[in-house]
Amino acid sequence: MEASILVVDDEKEIADLVELYLQNEGFSVCKCFSGEAALEKIASTRFDLAILDVMLPGLSGFELCRKIREQYHYPIIMLTAKVEDMDKITGLTIGADDYVTKPFNPLELVARVKAQLRRITRYNAPVAAQDEEVLDFSGLVINKKTHECFFNEKPLSLTPTEFSILWILCKNRGEVVSAERLFQEAWGERYDRSCNNTVMVHIRHLRQKMHEPMDNPRFIKTIWGVGYKIEG
Repeated sequence: MEASILVVDDEKEIADLVELYLQNEGFSVCKCFSGEAALEKIASTRFDLAILDVMLPGLSGFELCRKIREQYHYPIIMLTAKVEDMDKITGLTIGADDYVTKPFNPLELVARVKAQLRRITRYNAPVAAQDEEVLDFSGLVINKKTHECFFNEKPLSLTPTEFSILWILCKNRGEVVSAERLFQEAWGERYDRSCNNTVMVHIRHLRQKMHEPMDNPRFIKTIWGVGYKIEG
């Protein structure tokens, strides 16, 4: 079944361009030109991924992202005309999985859409051995097949990217996983130094959801200058 993509951008030319490139790749596309219109469509339509412009009239892309994350876990890619790291970090912190800065190459955006959808497929695909589907230790239960995660018997509402990062760390528990490896495995893209902030924001978001103290987390440890590890 073809993936259904929500595109929200108040610039019709950009929305039409994104739609054209996505449809050429076989995706089903729904366009909205405001955050309010998008919320109405989301309530009645199933989507596999959303592309949100940050600078929307009325309800901003950031606010729309927050509202989506209250109920849905599909990937969100933010489009921003700004290049400040703070805008990128804000989007990632509130639950976005990736961002693309305007002006952008439509082919790059399509590639990022495919990467996010591959991640969902990869982390929900059945595997041969049952012990590779579920990891259970130190109060954490993470199920690769059902994409469910519980910490101290309470469900964790994770985005696909957060789930991917946590799964990688859990599969390698007791070992240090570098930021470079985390990025390459979770995002499926080439790593450069600017990606370190992206990984750091997602780690921080995971700790917040697990109610870990930021100054001395007991579960996801930072090994300064090396990477991250989970002990248990």
